Amino acid sequence: MADEAYQRILLKLSGEALLGREDYGIDPQMIQRIAVEIRDVTRLGIQVAVVIGGGNIFRGAGLAESGIDRVTGDHMGMLATVMNSLALQDAMESIGVDARVMSAVSVHDVCEDYIRRRAVRHLEKSRVVICAGGTGNPFFTTDTAAALRAIEIGADLLLKATKVPGVYSADPAVDPHAERYERVSYDRVIESKLGVMDANAIVLCRDQHMPIRVFNLFEEGALVRIAKGEAIGTLVS
Repeated sequence: MADEAYQRILLKLSGEALLGREDYGIDPQMIQRIAVEIRDVTRLGIQVAVVIGGGNIFRGAGLAESGIDRVTGDHMGMLATVMNSLALQDAMESIGVDARVMSAVSVHDVCEDYIRRRAVRHLEKSRVVICAGGTGNPFFTTDTAAALRAIEIGADLLLKATKVPGVYSADPAVDPHAERYERVSYDRVIESKLGVMDANAIVLCRDQHMPIRVFNLFEEGALVRIAKGEAIGTLVS
């Protein structure tokens, strides 16, 4: 069954999604492909916001494991998301799409501060809003930031881009008999630790009735097909 038509969506990208064929940093071909798919969605008349992680550059939790103070590491991770967001903004503008980076961490010389009303206004003017800096607070992941921003801007759907075609009963890379769910409840995701997003993000979406669709970012055209209403991947609701 196809989903209802959307007016506004939020796309959650991991920093690792920007790696493409690279071992570190940003693959120009990959970020360009993502930009083109986002452009194609905006051409359908759908408003698009994006939240990007920073794991291709720094991960706060990983830095903490190496001995760096957790708060310092998380701040470094937030700045990494700003770098990724600026790269996506540049890729969007290179193909004629108006985009704005809005950061929860003030970096006035390179992007706007995130202000909900201003973000909504940009969306209403058909600009792609790229939310950087996570929530602006340590100890919160960009998954939680994506859930928070989707709710704040009144998105119809939160899209979680992954490397697999949905949510499985087990890791499909390890268990060949893992079952892919077409639809799964928030509580099932939490209780079975299915690893869709972190628990804070799932609880936030559950309590505010924000549906999540998990899909494979590397399936070319999947984002546009979902925007058109196709039931691709797994719906968490």
